[in-house]
Amino acid sequence: MTAFVALPHSINTGKRKVLKEGLLGIADDLGFDHAKTYLASGNLLLWGDHAGGEALEAALEDGLEKRMGLRTDFMVRSPPDLRSIIGENPFKAEARDHPSHVIVNFLKASLPADDETILRDAITGLEWFAVGGRELYIDFPISIADSVLDRDWKKTKRSPVGTTRNWNTLTALARMMDA
Repeated sequence: MTAFVALPHSINTGKRKVLKEGLLGIADDLGFDHAKTYLASGNLLLWGDHAGGEALEAALEDGLEKRMGLRTDFMVRSPPDLRSIIGENPFKAEARDHPSHVIVNFLKASLPADDETILRDAITGLEWFAVGGRELYIDFPISIADSVLDRDWKKTKRSPVGTTRNWNTLTALARMMDA
């Protein structure tokens, strides 16, 4: 049996509401043996005999649209992926000191090198980020709420497709996947 965590982009924000039952129904439609959700942001944990990667992302996206009439991107990672992401965190001290201010943006695809430079040059606040594989690690030393990073990135028109989880959520998901 294989395990995955599926992270949808921007659901349960504004008018894009997806109930737990809807996500679990999609997992059932796809034939997963066991599934559960964590928090209201759509974190979906899946166990079953399935391949992951882009095929699973597409199946979840199609399933959400078919079942709920909503189209959004899913980013899928395996338990080894999560362990690697946690182990490679360049902001380990910050994650210990203020874990809710350290986030990981799970990307649909690796960030092109040119985009990294453009995004880094666009930052006008105190935030800083590091790229690792298909993830952006971001530290907000003061406050996420007061950050201008999202605005700065949108001005570049290069903001990557992904979904963000804070360090507390990421480590909780990893524990749940390993249990």
